[in-house]
This record gives sequence, C-alpha cells and structure tokens, in this order.
Amino acid sequence: MPTNVVMPQMGESIAEGTVTRWMKKVGERVERDEPLFEISTDKVDAEIPSPAAGVLAKILVQENETVAVNTVVAVIDGEGAAVAAPAPAEAGRDDIKAEAPKAAAFAETPRRAVLAPAREPGEKVRSSPLVRRIAREHNVDLAQVAGTGLGGRISKKDIYAYLEHAPQTSGASPAPAAAPAVTMPAQAPARAPVAKKMVFTGPTNVVPMTPMRNQIAEHMLASRRTSAHVSTVFEVELTRVYNLRAQQAAEFERRNGLKLSYTPFFVRAAVEAIKEFPIVNSSVDGTNIVYKRDVNIGVAVALETGLIVPVIKNADEKNFLGIARAVQDLAERARSKRLSVEDVERGTFTITNPGIFGSLFGTPIIHQPQVAILGVGTIEKRPVVRDDAIAIRPMVYLMLSFDHRIIDGAVADQFMAAIKSHLENWEEPVL
Repeated sequence: MPTNVVMPQMGESIAEGTVTRWMKKVGERVERDEPLFEISTDKVDAEIPSPAAGVLAKILVQENETVAVNTVVAVIDGEGAAVAAPAPAEAGRDDIKAEAPKAAAFAETPRRAVLAPAREPGEKVRSSPLVRRIAREHNVDLAQVAGTGLGGRISKKDIYAYLEHAPQTSGASPAPAAAPAVTMPAQAPARAPVAKKMVFTGPTNVVPMTPMRNQIAEHMLASRRTSAHVSTVFEVELTRVYNLRAQQAAEFERRNGLKLSYTPFFVRAAVEAIKEFPIVNSSVDGTNIVYKRDVNIGVAVALETGLIVPVIKNADEKNFLGIARAVQDLAERARSKRLSVEDVERGTFTITNPGIFGSLFGTPIIHQPQVAILGVGTIEKRPVVRDDAIAIRPMVYLMLSFDHRIIDGAVADQFMAAIKSHLENWEEPVL
C-alpha cells in the first residue's frame, strides 16, 4: 500500500521547508525510521526518517526546492516490503529513528556490562547515526554492544564503554566527538568543517546559497541594521581553570562519560556575570528594554553548511556538570542534524568560539534580538609580566560585542571584568 511522505512541520512558527538532499533514489528500498531526506528551515536543519518500509516509488520535490509544510514530497510503495527478505548481512540492520539524548539520564544510569546479552535472530539493533558511524570506524558489530537506552538503544556512551573494555578489532582507540571547546594550550588548531572541492568549468562557478547560508546572510545584515555594534576585548589568565582541568579531566570523564572541555567554564562565568548585570540579558522592543528572567545561553556550533546556535535553557539553574552535559548534547545533535526548533529558540545571550580554529579574537555580530555576544579566542601559553618578572601563563582574549543603544561602554567593561574575575579566581568544583 503506498504511503505519502510529507514535509514535516518542525515548529509552530515554521510554514515551509527546503529539501536539501535525498538519501535514497527512486527504486531503492528504505526501512521505517531510516533517514530518507534532509530538510532546511529558517530555524534548523534536520534528517527526516521514512514513515514506512518499502521501495521509494516517487520523488515529487527535488533537491533545493522549497514547499509548504504537509506537502507530499515522495511516495513509498509498501508492496516492496514483501518483495525480498533481508539478506543475512542486513539481518542486524539498525533501527535509526532519531531520539534526542536526555542529559539527565547520564547521572542516573549506572555503568552496565559492555557486552550485549544474546540477541534473538533478526532482532534490530537500536542506535543513532553517530553510534553507527563510530561502529564502522572501529569495525564493531553493534549486536555485541549492550544498550542502556530506552528499549535497549545503544548510546554513544555505550559504544565507547565497549571500545574501552572489549578487544579492539581495528587497532584504533576511541576518540569521542568533542563538544564545541576552546583550543587547549600547545594543541594544534581544530580543522574547519571540510567543504566540497570546487570544480570550475569556466572562469567562474555560480552556486546558489544553501537555505541555511541565505538565512545567516539575512540575519547578519538585519543585526547590523538593528543594533549599534560596539566591541571590547579583555585578556584573561586561565591558570586556575587550566590546572583544574589538567588535574581532574580524567576523573571527570570516568565519572560522567564526557570530556571536560573549556566551554562550560566560559558559560558558567557568563551566567554569573549576567546575574550582576541583567541588562546584558535583555532585548529592545521599540523604546522599551525587556529584561529576561531566564538565562538561556546559546553556544555557536560550526557545521559544514554554516553556523547554528543551539540554546542551553535556564543555564542559571544548572551546576557545572549540568552545563557540560548540555553543551555536549546540543553540539552532538547539531552535527548529526537532530536538533529540534525548540533547541534553537529563546536564547538570551550567545557565546561563539572562533578560538577552536586558532583565532586570537574577533568582533562577532549580535544574534538578534539579543543585545550582546561573547567571543572566545584561542587559549595559548604566552609570556606575561607578574610581580615585575616574566612568567608563562595560559591566556585567552575574550571579546564582547554589545548594543550601544542600551548598554554603555562602562557597563560592558564591568560585565567583562566580572567574567574575567570569575575565571581567574575560579572556585566552583567540577566533580
């Protein structure tokens, strides 16, 4: 029986979407919940799973075509489900329905055996696209991995636990995907997302902007037209943070299953400074200043197709560990295109991190309707003068772009001084 595939509504405010990539061709088989196509909206990019198993009979909306929500974009012929049984190599095919990780579950889930109990023949192995990619890289049969998620679903934490304790078949060591973090001292700058190689057939090559690139362009121009941008730069010594991280990173990862990056330190310092200077957590509505009670911190994540800013909701209510979990969760889901519209809405202050690519500092553009954005440069050991002597210290430049319509330079500098003080005199435990 044919099944219509429709353009989903990714949020109440979303009226249309653009098909950016088909993952299957007409005539190919698709399983239920297997990623079928990618879409881009003015809020978020996402992979859309197939609503049924069968053969992709028709593609009605081509790549880069924009249509209204609920428009039929393809047809799946369900008759194909009975055409052939899965080949033996496919008997353990993954159930790839995307599920948003629940950060709180990590704290409540005890460590379990890394080897899976015997599975019934033909039983599906539930996992995410990220987990399957890690499995392919390390030649791991997911049927041998115990899943601690809902319904036995295998999480990233599960496969890394397996790689840590089980015999290695590929000789490779696990390398967890890092949350957006500042470059460590003495560490090479991170590589930018790899762009496709440009092929010229003449003196020029005209390529249309992707929907995300177009939205970024419009948003940046609108911000420049709206806010009176002014920037200030502070140099901050990170000796206490650097030493704390060096001493407790291994134990932090062992206890919590995630890397101890620098990003949560900057988020926590910004949250504490916002409590002292709430004007930075506001917006402008005509001739009114709208102060926000909730402190929702956006953390910019660089993707191959552009930049997206998932939001840590109520960051002022979270401790260090809660923020660290939220940062990693949102970054992973951003890169695997599993963010929801809710994940990128209602931000009140943004942190962007060009330092991961080696940048000393820059002047970021304010993310409307916010009134300030914090940029983090690369962390590196530099010679500085301390007590009339030259010393080597881990240093970082922090830059704040702020809306001079409502934030004066003195207030902006006091806000930055508060962030500097929190970082240089760090006292909050991380374990």
